[in-house]
Amino acid sequence: MLPLSSIPSPDSSTVELGPLSIHFYGLTLLVAIAAAVVITGIRWTRRGGDWDLIFRVAVWGVAFGIVGARLYHVLTSWDELPDEWWGPFAIWKGGLGVWGGIGLGVIVGAIVAKRSGANVAQLADCAAPALLVAQGIGRFGNWWNQELYGGPTDLPWGLEISPENRQIEYIESETFHPTFLYEALWSFSAAAVLLLVERMFRLRPGNLFALYVFLYSIGRLWIETLRVDPSHEIGGVRLNVYVAGIAALAALAVFVWRQRTWKRGHAPPPRKPEAMAIPRER
Repeated sequence: MLPLSSIPSPDSSTVELGPLSIHFYGLTLLVAIAAAVVITGIRWTRRGGDWDLIFRVAVWGVAFGIVGARLYHVLTSWDELPDEWWGPFAIWKGGLGVWGGIGLGVIVGAIVAKRSGANVAQLADCAAPALLVAQGIGRFGNWWNQELYGGPTDLPWGLEISPENRQIEYIESETFHPTFLYEALWSFSAAAVLLLVERMFRLRPGNLFALYVFLYSIGRLWIETLRVDPSHEIGGVRLNVYVAGIAALAALAVFVWRQRTWKRGHAPPPRKPEAMAIPRER
């Protein structure tokens, strides 16, 4: 029996337009990517950079980010793939690991920025809040697919899951923790915290990005303990709990070490706006 209030799930995750099937999961990812590009671009250009670099970083970073996200899912959840030859490529059915996506996307984006002569640390700081906003938006793709939800709950904001999308052990339950919403709200709140910290404190370039990794990972630690979708475990603990814990500790260590060793008297002077932009060909 449904509680007095609950969050409904979509009846369908696709819409048919003639011979085309539009997957809302994919559309959600496109919106998330667009948000990340726009926010990063605005923050970067306000510091004297130009849009050309943002677009080039986005093209390469997003492409390799999708590859990394799918590889992470395939390597850690291979038994969940469709039993077809196209199973490893079926991203429209979900299955993108954020750790692999952010990891490979950031590495490739940093390489592109470095080769363009840009300040990679400052660009990373510009991207940090944007990535959180994008990750928050992207989680609504899980709502469209009725996936990655938490355990049963009678809370007023419980998420309705149709029987065909429930885990077999919870087939009699009707509402579940909306972990997609928890993570979205956490990501949006963390983005606001980054903007506040940036305004109130003087951080070493690159440390805002480290703080982003720390805050997001702390949120994932909590959310992973609620999820009931199949996951590989080590010692009875979900794999992603270990990944989030290691990422949080590593990011905190990097943040503290870099901030403590950064002496204001020896800190490099702020780069001139034109030094952050891509040199124009003559």
